[in-house]
Amino acid sequence: MTTTTLRVILDQVGGETPSGVGRYALELTRQLIGTAPRGCDVMGIVPSSPQEEYDRIEAELPGLSRLFKSALDRRQLAAAWQHGFSRLPGSGMVHAPSLFAPLYRHDRLNNPGEQIVVTIHDAVPWTHPETLPASAVAWSRAMAKRAQRYADAIVVPTHAVAEQLTEALDLGDRIRVIAGAVSSTLALPDDAEERAARLGLPSRYVLAMGPFEARKGISELIWALADPTAPAIPLVLAGPPSHADVDLDEVRKGARLSPDSVTALGALHDADLAVVYDRAAAVVVPSLAEGFALPVLEAMSLGTPVIHSDAPALLELAADAGLVVERDDFAGYPRRLAEAIRRVLEEPLLADELAVRGHDRVHAFSWRDAAEKTWQLHADL
Repeated sequence: MTTTTLRVILDQVGGETPSGVGRYALELTRQLIGTAPRGCDVMGIVPSSPQEEYDRIEAELPGLSRLFKSALDRRQLAAAWQHGFSRLPGSGMVHAPSLFAPLYRHDRLNNPGEQIVVTIHDAVPWTHPETLPASAVAWSRAMAKRAQRYADAIVVPTHAVAEQLTEALDLGDRIRVIAGAVSSTLALPDDAEERAARLGLPSRYVLAMGPFEARKGISELIWALADPTAPAIPLVLAGPPSHADVDLDEVRKGARLSPDSVTALGALHDADLAVVYDRAAAVVVPSLAEGFALPVLEAMSLGTPVIHSDAPALLELAADAGLVVERDDFAGYPRRLAEAIRRVLEEPLLADELAVRGHDRVHAFSWRDAAEKTWQLHADL
C-alpha cells in the first residue's frame, strides 16, 4: 500500500524551553502522528541545529517516520524561503505551524497531493506594527504575501484573526480556523511545594505571561499595580524577555514600584510553570492586540481566575469565563485593570465563579481535535 506523507515544518521545537510557536508545533505534530489516517505518516523538517536539539525532537516525537535536517540554520532558511529558494525533499503535503515555510508555485489542480498549508497566529504585523521590531514586521508581511500567492490554505487560531487578516490580505476562502489547546505536559507536579520555594514565589501574587512585547499590555499592567486604587500585591512575570521595545525595569521605576514588587522568572519548564499558574491569585492578560493567548487556557486548566482585555481574540477565546477589562479611553486602562484585580482578590465568590467557568471553558479545546481538523483540511484540499 502506498504511504502518504505529511511533511511538517518543526519550527522552534528543539529548544529546552520552546517558544510559543515551538510549543504549538510540538503539540500539534504529536497529535498529527497519533491521529494519522491509515496509510499516512508524518515526517519532520527542521533547520540545522545542535545535536541535542535533534535528540530532543526525536524523543518528544517518537512516531516521526523521518527527521529531515536541513543544511541551513533557521536564519538562513528563513531568508532562503522568503526569496523562494531551498525546496523540500520529496513531494506531497506540507504543513507549516507558522509562516516559516517553503512557499513556491506548484500545480495542485493536476497534482492534488501537492499542497502547502501555513499558519498565521496573529495579525499584529498589520494591526499594530509599531509594537514589533521592523525586521519582524517586514519578514512577516513578505511571507504572508508569498502565502497569498502560493498557499493552498491558511490556518488561524481564532475567527478574530481571520477577520483581521481578511482586511489586510486577499486570501479568498482559504482561511481555516483551527484553535490550539493546553500543553499535554502542563500538570501540577508532586513536588509543588519544593518548586515554589526554589522559585521564590510570594505567598500571594498576580501573574502575567510573556513574551513581554509592547502589544501585550505589560506596561499598562505595571502602571495598574502602581495606581492608588490597586491592591498591594506583587506581580510575577513568567516567560521569555521581550525582543521589542519594553524595558520592564524602566517601566517599574517610572511607576515608582519597589524592586521586590515585580519578579521576573524567565522561561520555565512545564512543571514549574504549572506551579506558578496554580499558586497565582489571578492571571492577567492585558493584551492590546492578540491572536490566541494560550496563557488564558493554561490558567483556566489549573483553576486560576483570568482577567483579560477586550481584544477580540481574547473575547472569543475566553467566552464568558474571564473578567473583561475594556481598552477604550486608553488613559484610564491601567486604573480599570487595577479595579478588576481588586475585585478578584477581594470577592472570593467572583474568583470561584471565574475558576469554575474557566475549568468548563478549557474543555472546548484539545490538540487531538486540532490534529483531526488539520488532517481533514489536507484531505479536503
